[in-house]
Amino acid sequence: MKLFAKYNRINIIATIATFIAGSVAFYFVLYYILIRQLDGTLKSEEQEIVEYVQSHNQLPDFENTRQQWITASEVQTPVKRSRHAHSITVFNKRENENEQVRQITFSIQVQDKLYNVTVNRSQAETEDLLQLIILVTLGVIGMILLVNYFINRKVISRLWQPFYNTIGRIKGYTIAVEKPLQLPNVPVDEIALLNDSLNQMTLHIYRDYHALKAFTENASHEMQTPLAVIRSKVELLLQDDTLTQENIGQLLAIENAASKLSRLHQSLLLLTKLENRQFIADEPVNLRHVILARTSEWQDLISSRNIKLAIECGDISKSFHQHLAEILVNNLLSNALRYTPGGGKIDIVLNGRYMQVANTAPGGALDEGKVFTRFYKAQNESEGTGLGLAIIKEICNLAGFSAMYTFENDMHIFTIYFGQ
Repeated sequence: MKLFAKYNRINIIATIATFIAGSVAFYFVLYYILIRQLDGTLKSEEQEIVEYVQSHNQLPDFENTRQQWITASEVQTPVKRSRHAHSITVFNKRENENEQVRQITFSIQVQDKLYNVTVNRSQAETEDLLQLIILVTLGVIGMILLVNYFINRKVISRLWQPFYNTIGRIKGYTIAVEKPLQLPNVPVDEIALLNDSLNQMTLHIYRDYHALKAFTENASHEMQTPLAVIRSKVELLLQDDTLTQENIGQLLAIENAASKLSRLHQSLLLLTKLENRQFIADEPVNLRHVILARTSEWQDLISSRNIKLAIECGDISKSFHQHLAEILVNNLLSNALRYTPGGGKIDIVLNGRYMQVANTAPGGALDEGKVFTRFYKAQNESEGTGLGLAIIKEICNLAGFSAMYTFENDMHIFTIYFGQ
């Protein structure tokens, strides 16, 4: 969920809850005020009756209306005086319904007679007024909520626009460009602080990246030269007819070590380039053609070891990098050939979901937790550099694929799942 949507949801919920609580409180306060006003009218009417009796020594003529009516009845004992008016429900014959009436009752002495006087006043107008006020209030609250929602949506979207601009610039930036990321200064302090921090961070990353890139390029160049010299000198020495069998064996060991060091150097250099994202996997690559080309190159070795090769490949193209695709397939095949005994089998499957290479595994399963780590080797294995599967893993990370190893039916199974 986006931050704006989350904030908007919390803001709307909090606002609605506040308005509901406020509306309930407003209703009861308003009801209390209107009832107090109604009670004040009843007490005024009581006071007028008392004053009239004191002045004229008789009850006044009561003029009853639909909203107010007064009754007086002669009694022997006075009614218990209540300090406050109270509400009762009476049946309104004219409206044919029950309605709430506010009532106050008191006793008064007129000459030698005692009367109980009851003053009644309908609450219908009060309730109608209360309902009207509540409806108007709810309408205003609803309008405020609606206006607040659209204002927040527009204002907050505008306030957050610099943040989204920053995110867009970061997404479009690659470390391999010729200059570090430069985010603009904005009037919002928090976004300005974020942009400044990102500018400083990417500047350091940019410098470290290009320093590392220069180092790896220089190291590659400088290491290739002495390795080439060693191998050429060994070849010249091997052509000397005066060498003993022991000398030849020592020279061959030197040549093997130099060849292994050269392969190790090339693998480490490739891993560094992959980690620094110096390859862009954005060209269409036909994986079927790559697999057929690589297996054709290994065909003589496969035939000489009597290995059964089964290929089931669809015509699948992916957005990839041609050179990396060749390295990926080549490493999978060389790894399978290294661990497959004579007379074993290798199965290759390619479809729209995955590419899979499985081979006979007489030595048992590999360590699934370490198989794609650098310099991991199976027991009694010394030929490889231990970087082939690590390179496969890094290539998959770069291309958005995922690599998985399983062991089933005495076979190593390496599966590359395509992410798109």
